[in-house]
Amino acid sequence: MNGSRAVVIGSGFGGLGAAIRLQARGWNVTLLEMRDKPGGRAYVYEDQGFTYDAGPTIVTVPFVLEELWSLAGRKMSDDVKLVPCSPFYRIVFQDGQTFDYTGKQSEIEAEIRKFNPKDVEGYRRFAKKTSQIFDKAFTELADQPFSSVGDMLRVAPDLIRLRADRSVYGMVSKYIRDPRLRQVFSFEPLLIGGNPLRASSIYSMIHHLEKTWGVHFVMGGTGALVRAMTELFESLGGTMHLNARVTEIACASNGVRPHVKEVRTANGERFEADVVVSNADVANTYRKLIDPKWRRKWTDLRLEKMRYAMSLFVVYFGTRRTYPHLAHHTIVMGPRYEGLLREIFDSKTVADDFSLYLHAPTRTDPSLAPPGHECFYVLSPVPHLGGGQDWDKIGEEYADRIFASLERDDLVPDLRKNLVSKRIFTPKHFETQLDAYLGSAFQFEPVLSQSAWFRPHNVSEEIEGLYFAGAGTHPGAGLPGVLSSARLLDRVIPPARRSPANRSELLPAVL
Repeated sequence: MNGSRAVVIGSGFGGLGAAIRLQARGWNVTLLEMRDKPGGRAYVYEDQGFTYDAGPTIVTVPFVLEELWSLAGRKMSDDVKLVPCSPFYRIVFQDGQTFDYTGKQSEIEAEIRKFNPKDVEGYRRFAKKTSQIFDKAFTELADQPFSSVGDMLRVAPDLIRLRADRSVYGMVSKYIRDPRLRQVFSFEPLLIGGNPLRASSIYSMIHHLEKTWGVHFVMGGTGALVRAMTELFESLGGTMHLNARVTEIACASNGVRPHVKEVRTANGERFEADVVVSNADVANTYRKLIDPKWRRKWTDLRLEKMRYAMSLFVVYFGTRRTYPHLAHHTIVMGPRYEGLLREIFDSKTVADDFSLYLHAPTRTDPSLAPPGHECFYVLSPVPHLGGGQDWDKIGEEYADRIFASLERDDLVPDLRKNLVSKRIFTPKHFETQLDAYLGSAFQFEPVLSQSAWFRPHNVSEEIEGLYFAGAGTHPGAGLPGVLSSARLLDRVIPPARRSPANRSELLPAVL
């Protein structure tokens, strides 16, 4: 080996970000993707002229993307067009009352007054608190790799002071009295797989993060961003292999600690590696790709005892008419909040009711559907496969119940009469198509005891030369989280033993 070969497993946003950064820093990077197209959870489906982004559709921290282009001496705006969404989200309640969630203080306060004028002052205190948390949690904590217990001890006083032990819902409830407004300002942990009733209040920083940078959509869909990042990686000299399912990260021992040796795929290919970055599911990376003899900490038993985030039931669908009254992002609150969350996360049962996220990208980019048509996906948080549901048996009926609930005048009236295209994606598909342990859509649940140092580290404690990016490592799920995990690798992966050919201007990003 020549000390400059890196293999990245998985071409989701974390893997693409890591691959671009490593290639720009002088590594010879090979990116292995098990599916026929790059993107991971950001896969793209096409049917009858409809373009469906499979997964993440919300861009909230553009600079973590722009930084990747700057490493190549280019501008992201030349390849990707981001447009702001307004409102960020429209929250719709069962009685038809709505809350348009934006980034402007005056507009938020006006919406609050529609529900309870007395909560305006409480919201101001809440917003101030989220700003304080953001200053620590995003600008400092998210920039730390937490590779040692010392890293955790240094931030422990801040976590105690910020009351990280309190849940997001508990923190919101301290400042806001109206039960519907408590839902409005606490639902966002669900976007990263967290239960608002127990996700650490640290995650309330999402509110301030969105107010700071806004909520954006990529014209052409998220798939356009994946294609642009793939082209950027290859323009730097990187190599991508599709239909390359990894079956083993082979290791060798130097007498002290095992180290990565090569990566093997199902089609018999072998790729020598000095560094391996797994953007795949962390649990399954250890369980399926690393021989148990090399694992002392992350044993199968320990991984089974971890708490995993919920899964998602998603229906992608297209209609032969449009719905101009809809917002780009709509959160449809069900009749219950706390009770439904407990059933999803604790008893792991599929309830008769649900809350939904309705994504209508053609409200922003009509090119994603044929003229006069509308493109959607709707997702429902559901238990992961630990709940034991047979989604092959109940999936169609569950989708039909969701469609029936959307056929309101203020949502998607006559949906089924105008249905042209439909595709269902269940927790089982998360397991079989995305190789997600238990079909979890976000890997480890973001509770305090599974955050920062308590989460699987970006630097493997088991294997020298093995690193992690993506939702299962620090800082966690969501587009900013997985791109930040790739960003952290600049701190922990040493320089390659060669210089970037003809790219003396390329330097590691300074965090």
